[in-house]
Amino acid sequence: MSNVVLITREPVINKQHKITANRLVIHAASVAQAVEALNGLADVWPTTHPVFISLYKLVPTPDLLKWTPPANAMVEIPTQSIAHPLTLALIPQLQAADISLNLTWYRDDLPLPPDVQWRFVIIDAKRTALPLAPPGLTLAWGLADVPEFKGAIAQGYDGASGWFFLRGVKTDGKLAPSHAQIVRLLNLVRRNAEVKEIETVLKQDVALSYKLLRYINSAGFGLMCEIQSFRHAVSILGYDKLNKWLSVLLVSASRDPAAPALMQTAIARGRFMEQIGAAFLDKGELDNLFITGAFSMLHLLLGASLQSALDEMHLPMPICDALLTGDGVYAPFLKLARALESFDDKPLAALAKELHITSEQVNRAHLEALAFADSLQFG
Repeated sequence: MSNVVLITREPVINKQHKITANRLVIHAASVAQAVEALNGLADVWPTTHPVFISLYKLVPTPDLLKWTPPANAMVEIPTQSIAHPLTLALIPQLQAADISLNLTWYRDDLPLPPDVQWRFVIIDAKRTALPLAPPGLTLAWGLADVPEFKGAIAQGYDGASGWFFLRGVKTDGKLAPSHAQIVRLLNLVRRNAEVKEIETVLKQDVALSYKLLRYINSAGFGLMCEIQSFRHAVSILGYDKLNKWLSVLLVSASRDPAAPALMQTAIARGRFMEQIGAAFLDKGELDNLFITGAFSMLHLLLGASLQSALDEMHLPMPICDALLTGDGVYAPFLKLARALESFDDKPLAALAKELHITSEQVNRAHLEALAFADSLQFG
């Protein structure tokens, strides 16, 4: 029996296209192993949004009660397991502990136990029709792309779970003027232009300056003092860190109503790569790892091809190689970050093995990155 426990995830998206919860899919050989892994992640647990816990193919059993769940945790109970004696024994104990329950893979032909309150009901939208009287808030699963999500919302679903928002997005346009302005700022910072020259560009768009300072002062950055101005930011952070935060600004510049989920995912990718790469690369390269992950969704966020977006910027070659051809020193870390975004852990396990990274390292970096991305305010 393998002792390896890996965690992948799916986001939960509301009608406004924002991530309002995260589903952590625990891939373990037993519930006891899953509990041990979860208890070891308490210090990096993401607390901004609710967190759904899926035990993947395991039957939920009372062993789960040995986990000390954070206040925002919800436990998923698969409909197929609901008649299992151990699951039936677990449910009232979870309710007594005031732990919210979600029902997954809902089917209207299977009876549900009485007196159970379900917060969310996840339905495979390809296989099961939306019930007239669902036992909780409904989330569509198995959607192919953004148009299917819109169709599910029109049918009456309260939201959806999955990565559908990565598909069905047009990327054949050109950079908007507001995006081009941020690219101009990025290029000025990268060539160490005078602070006065950069401030002149920032003053042309007060909203940009405000948003940049809001990000820098967010809890995720961990500064001991509040940054009051761009000049103050330069003196405290230096140009390398400002380059990173201007990159965040570019990723979050889209005004598309569907953009918030993409933004959160892009930042989570970047932060994960930065965290996991710390054991492999010099400290000076970690910001480039962050930018690689964050920019891996730039074409979706800006509605322009990745090549055309990168052509406007003077990025280091390893970033361009990873983004455009999947090659170079940063590419394995980007592949690892993408492998977290799945219901299947096999690609993640293979990539981690190639890099000689333990499951504990992957899981800790994953949850820390998720907590960091959730702490930023998009939109």
